[in-house]
Amino acid sequence: MAKKETEKLEKTTVKEETKGKTKKDTKKNVHEVVIKIDGEAWIKALDQAFQKKQKTAKVDGFRKGKVPREIYEKHFGKESLFIDAADSVLQNAYTKAMEESKLVPVVQPAVDLKSLNEDGVEFTFKIITKPEVKVKKYKGLNIKPETVEVTEEEVNHELEHLLERYTELVTKEDGVVEDGNTAVIDFEGFKDGVAFDGGKGENYSLEIGSHTFIPGFEEQVIGMKTGEEKEIEVTFPEDYGSKDLAGAKATFKVTVHEVKEKKNRELDEDFFEDLGMEGVNSEETLKEEIKKSISAQKEMDAENKYIDAILEEVSKNVEVDIPEEMVEEEVNRLMGRFEEQMKMQGISLDLYYQFTQSSEADLRNQLEKEAYSNVLYRLMLEEIMNLEKIEVSVEEAEKEAEELASKYQMEKDEFLKQFGGIDMIQYDLEMRKTIELLKDFNK
Repeated sequence: MAKKETEKLEKTTVKEETKGKTKKDTKKNVHEVVIKIDGEAWIKALDQAFQKKQKTAKVDGFRKGKVPREIYEKHFGKESLFIDAADSVLQNAYTKAMEESKLVPVVQPAVDLKSLNEDGVEFTFKIITKPEVKVKKYKGLNIKPETVEVTEEEVNHELEHLLERYTELVTKEDGVVEDGNTAVIDFEGFKDGVAFDGGKGENYSLEIGSHTFIPGFEEQVIGMKTGEEKEIEVTFPEDYGSKDLAGAKATFKVTVHEVKEKKNRELDEDFFEDLGMEGVNSEETLKEEIKKSISAQKEMDAENKYIDAILEEVSKNVEVDIPEEMVEEEVNRLMGRFEEQMKMQGISLDLYYQFTQSSEADLRNQLEKEAYSNVLYRLMLEEIMNLEKIEVSVEEAEKEAEELASKYQMEKDEFLKQFGGIDMIQYDLEMRKTIELLKDFNK
């Protein structure tokens, strides 16, 4: 891990005079590494900082970019160069800290500025290494997976849902809107006689009873006929997203263009053709396919519950002092994943907080328990992996990468880039092998 962290840093060729020392915190896995940069390296860093500042420095009597060093320092002070100089050597100092301490961090190290003056800079890196993990028992826990069964009632229930999903909408002959119908409408909203933004729609398909519009709107559309125009009065909810409309009364001018009703499907040739499922051409074959699908989902759910039950039970026999920083980093990862999931639904985090009347702090607190369990299980599995001497060769990892790249229809190099490299494939396989071994140990 230290090697990976170091590789992320920008490579420099500055020769430094460094003095490093490592001090352990009260916890065995928390270390402080002090790196001092002075001498020629610091002089060069100050020169580079001046060259940067000189480009924008304004001093009467000198053109921009032409202020001499001694004039600049007299006008702005030598201290004005220190921070930029320190920034320029920080990554190199970090690399030195990793090389000299030979520590393997489990989270991104924190850095503090210990001292800073014209003679040099001293950084203190707080490096947290993997905590000691003791797994007292992980065999013979006698945990069994759930038995999966699919009932006829479940199959029939799913069949009803399938028929409903393929329900057709047909135009009603009498053209009268009833609950459950879909009305194709034009509408425009007015507050105090003035049209407001976002309150207009044309040929909008509104399912009556879906409660997608303002409370009271859909109920007043019931009974309207094709071609009919009507004014509907509603009151916006107090917690409505737009402050201008929250709690306000409004009038909508509505015109019904068409009324559609649902037509139930039959298990006939047309329906099976629409399904497009290979080998499914009768009620019997369809039910068999539904049963297989439900069974596969149940087996996957049962497997996940089984693994979770094993991990939870083993974790009760683990002694470890997990650093807060590891949990915090995992919370950040879960936050990023949650944000991506929201984006896929077209919702930003700000909008999510607004909808749920929550905050970032609330979401972080909500994710903290999951984050702690994730870190605990990871450390626990790594220790069991070491105890059982589970290893995956590069050849095995390469083969797995090829199969996964093919599965996701990607080039192998691109897949590895997104996955994190062959090392991550090896690690993932080792973890999976460890979980399979735990299952064998605890049958």
